[in-house]
Amino acid sequence: MKYVVMVSHGEFAPGLRTAVFMMTGPKDEVLCTNLREDMSADQFQENFRKLVEPITADDQVILLCDILSGSPMTKSLEVLSEKGLLERSIVLTGMNMPMAMTAVIMKDNMDDMEMLKETILSEAKNAIEEFKTVAEEDNEDDI
Repeated sequence: MKYVVMVSHGEFAPGLRTAVFMMTGPKDEVLCTNLREDMSADQFQENFRKLVEPITADDQVILLCDILSGSPMTKSLEVLSEKGLLERSIVLTGMNMPMAMTAVIMKDNMDDMEMLKETILSEAKNAIEEFKTVAEEDNEDDI
């Protein structure tokens, strides 16, 4: 089975999971945990360890992290490494809604993990752009 696991500082990961479920419906293989303000990095790591307990060496993980090298990411990587899952994982940072949606929707449609990674990253990057009103676009055409 492929799991999507979201980790973040604050309430970002739980909120994003809720938003994704509004679009996809709830999915048991989509997990999340967060480093709260009142929590140490070691407490986060213990929560993550419990969260991924059911994941076995036969499974694959798509780990979505809010920022590169933050405590949620580094502590999650330590646990995945302990479980022997790091080599069977895709680890992506800069988590956003299109990234999470693509991971959840496409994970079971693509066996090639490299292609899955590229698809997720492409959707995440393509979603970042400035919104322009019709009037702004017309003005640019005049230049």
